[in-house]
Amino acid sequence: MIVDYHMHLREPGAAGEEGPVANAVEVVERYVEEAGRKGVDEIGFAEHLYYFRQFESLVEHPYQRARNEHDLDDYCDVIVEAKRQGLPVKLGLEVDYYAGRERELADLLAPYPWDYLLGAVHVVDGEMVEVEPGLWARVPVEEVWRRYFVGLRSLARSGLVDVLAHPDLVKIFRERPSAEAVALHYEETADAIEAAGVAIEVSTAGLRKPVAELYPDADFLSACRSRGVAATTASDAHAADDVGRDFDRAVELLRAAGYETVTVFEARRARQVPLA
Repeated sequence: MIVDYHMHLREPGAAGEEGPVANAVEVVERYVEEAGRKGVDEIGFAEHLYYFRQFESLVEHPYQRARNEHDLDDYCDVIVEAKRQGLPVKLGLEVDYYAGRERELADLLAPYPWDYLLGAVHVVDGEMVEVEPGLWARVPVEEVWRRYFVGLRSLARSGLVDVLAHPDLVKIFRERPSAEAVALHYEETADAIEAAGVAIEVSTAGLRKPVAELYPDADFLSACRSRGVAATTASDAHAADDVGRDFDRAVELLRAAGYETVTVFEARRARQVPLA
């Protein structure tokens, strides 16, 4: 079985541009059709938490606040209706980490029928790690990595999420500390992921970023596999055409690390199925 559990529901955009948010079953159908063409058996939508007004009290970064205008109920209703119609889709959310606000976030998430929740660290010390120059201009590379992975481990331990999305996003600009420091981050974080009982996402999105690599690094994934950490697969598609993109590479990475199954979620319960 092949799943793509990380995508964002969008209308087609102009050439090279992301389209607008589109909460409609007809748009879900386009993603499902593309999944079928790519050999993906099941897809899951995981819109960014910060897009929704229900989380306004948590969202602080200007980029995220500018997008905090949509209604969470509209989004959930569309995916639930698509499921009711028999489409092979799951309801998720991409949850940012808000240190010290875990209880508030848990209460806001609780009323909704999630199949799974992705966890992601995008903001470190008030700045988005995937934006240059930002944090990269004022903090040494070693410290950016340290702070990022401290946040990722805290998110894993929070109990809020089921899967860690693009778990080594911090490598996006190909800036890395020493090999020894990188290895230590991977080992310590794999320990935390194992202890928390969450899964890790193998994402092809990194191939479309400056780093031009899959997330996570092969050594990071191997560290997780050696500890029995489960895995999902993801494209992080912001357009239907990107569903299942480069999944041959993702499956190859998983198999090289020793994975024979992929994790499937329903109502936040995980099960393993053979990896196609």
